[in-house]
Amino acid sequence: MQTRFILIETSHAGNVGAAARAIRTMGFDDLVLVAPRWDNVLRREETIQRASGALDVLRRARIVATLDEALDGVTHLCATAMVARDFGPPTRTPRAHCEALAAAGAGQHVAFLFGSERYGMRNEDVYRCHAALSIPAAPDFGSLNLGAAVQLIAYEWRQALGGFADAPAPRAAGVPESAAADGQAIAGMLEHWERSLVQIGFLDPAAPKKLMPRLRQLFNRARPTEEAIHILRGIARAMAEPRPPR
Repeated sequence: MQTRFILIETSHAGNVGAAARAIRTMGFDDLVLVAPRWDNVLRREETIQRASGALDVLRRARIVATLDEALDGVTHLCATAMVARDFGPPTRTPRAHCEALAAAGAGQHVAFLFGSERYGMRNEDVYRCHAALSIPAAPDFGSLNLGAAVQLIAYEWRQALGGFADAPAPRAAGVPESAAADGQAIAGMLEHWERSLVQIGFLDPAAPKKLMPRLRQLFNRARPTEEAIHILRGIARAMAEPRPPR
């Protein structure tokens, strides 16, 4: 589903960069700025720094003079407003509205509208929207940074669209993957721990109770790697070694 994020009269360059980073992490790249404070905001150093690598979003972003220009092709417009407006669109939480919107099916061109840091959303802009999204927050402190608000909305929309397929976290270059330890290695490590725990007086072999079965379950749930087993054996060895007085 086509998605656009629109920032109105943004006054801080860093927030433009933060917004670019926020939508990029959620797989979106259509950013439009309406009458920002700086004409060159997309090239300002603070913007680029806060984008943290989302330079493709900044390169593609557009600056327009009016909201009308930002809405070309948009079929469903969502305001972000903490306060409901009389005669305005219905106010919904982002999660509830995003889920309903995604369930309605493809074919929509959705845009999320964010107001200025200084005064938020103007009534006339909110009235143009199909829904007003109010992010649940503490009743006595509902102020969100613009970049944080964009991140929350982008996350909820991505989740409503199905999220991302589960994938393992990327491994740093040059770091080999450690194999999972087998049952024999875990059993040997637990025997080592049992001897050390007895030696330091933590485990009474005459009344062991359920300590070792519980430790076994703990390590089974943890699914330690071979490297982790070596570390745990080293800890057991260190526990049992006599230490000189300090």
